[in-house]
Amino acid sequence: MDHLWSPWRYQYVSGGSAPGCIFCDFPGNPSDEDNLVLFRGERNYVLLNRYPYTNGHLMIVPYEHAADLESTSPETLAEMMRLAQTAERALRAEYKPDGLNAGFNIGQCAGAGVAGHLHLHVLPRWFGDSSFMTSVGETRVLPEDLATTYRKLKPHF
Repeated sequence: MDHLWSPWRYQYVSGGSAPGCIFCDFPGNPSDEDNLVLFRGERNYVLLNRYPYTNGHLMIVPYEHAADLESTSPETLAEMMRLAQTAERALRAEYKPDGLNAGFNIGQCAGAGVAGHLHLHVLPRWFGDSSFMTSVGETRVLPEDLATTYRKLKPHF
């Protein structure tokens, strides 16, 4: 069996993260580029997913700490949808995808990596992007590093 070395994922998969909520901590850190924050709105911010499924995988995160849609204010949800429109335009302009996935994973059993803080994933998809590596090897190969993705998408926000 072949092995792919990805030491940067160790902290994520080992659960060795800092106490508290990572999404609540990001807004207090002024280093947007280091934290991959593309935009700060009035009620939400947009950042790249540090462990993306595809290049361009971003998230829209409320400043408000709420675990689900029902607990999130209507004003926050409205801005979130406007930012999803901006994200769609940006991803279509930069990556020319055949489609997009946009969605919430609400709760840990639904796949939420940060289950206590609602966030919307938006990511480009292409016909045939399920390769042998994805289907059989359960591994994704991304041709672009996060710094390049950040530089491409930042001007759209």
